[in-house]
Amino acid sequence: MTVGAFEAKTKLSELLDRVEQGEEVVITRHGRPVARLMPTAEQENSRRCNAMEAIRRFREQISPATAQEIRELIEAGRP
Repeated sequence: MTVGAFEAKTKLSELLDRVEQGEEVVITRHGRPVARLMPTAEQENSRRCNAMEAIRRFREQISPATAQEIRELIEAGRP
């Protein structure tokens, strides 16, 4: 997201909320980028850990395919 300096000044709290949710905000002056608001490394690490944990939980819910099922899927995909 890109905002002008005046808008950034008047909406700083809203912009910080968005950054806290993981969004990056570029602040411009006269159309030129001059600053960037972005989540801290700690926030990014936390988001990555949460995403990895969600993937682990998802994978635990999926039963692995047997060798026979894999062969059948391969054969089904051949002309």
